[in-house]
Amino acid sequence: MKNYLESLLAECKLDENNLDPLFIAKDLPDDATLICALFAYGNVKAIIKFLRSLNFRLLDESERTIRRELADHYYRFQSSEDVQNIFVAFARMRKENIVLQKLFTDAYSKNGFLFALSDMIRGLRGYVGARTHGIDFLFSKPFDYQNPKGVSALKRYLMFLRWMVRDSFPDLGRWKGIPTSDLLIPLDTHSFTQASRLGLLKRKSADLQASIELTEKLKKLDPIDPVKYDFALYRLGQNGGK
Repeated sequence: MKNYLESLLAECKLDENNLDPLFIAKDLPDDATLICALFAYGNVKAIIKFLRSLNFRLLDESERTIRRELADHYYRFQSSEDVQNIFVAFARMRKENIVLQKLFTDAYSKNGFLFALSDMIRGLRGYVGARTHGIDFLFSKPFDYQNPKGVSALKRYLMFLRWMVRDSFPDLGRWKGIPTSDLLIPLDTHSFTQASRLGLLKRKSADLQASIELTEKLKKLDPIDPVKYDFALYRLGQNGGK
């Protein structure tokens, strides 16, 4: 199994013919990179098209300018007003010098990875005044880090943290001080299906507990960097398991 997944990983590419939200996010500041991750749901071509339509320089502009410039932007569950409120929230954080890395790592140093994940979600939601279906879907909700059963997979947050922490292809490795062994594998329909097909996962629901269980299984293949196999499982799923 290890050799099989390693061979798949070796074939992974990140370019115009092998699109991934990271292709857009890799050259952006951390806050804009997180916005890319949060919108990374649905068809990958639609994701890339939407991300390319966004002007992330608006994060340094006034609320009035943001709302005017994003008046016609919407994406699936997020209305135009939702998109505006998301950018306004991140612009407020930037103006208050809120650093995502510090927000996460301070919490991580207190109570570990799951606590920091829940605390970061809580912090982000605190800057978004609106409460709509689109906002709730995009940001998710804080959870009991001591009892994560029944919590959604939080795939987009886990993907963002993979981008930030891992310093090997295809990830960015900007955040130091968090071991890759503490990361959890981002679980979407593709990776869940392939992990189940390969016998790596027995759980029937693609939730946070499944992500924890799959990561523990992958640690038997690589205890230091288990989530490196995420890209291989994802691409395997995109190619129909071939």
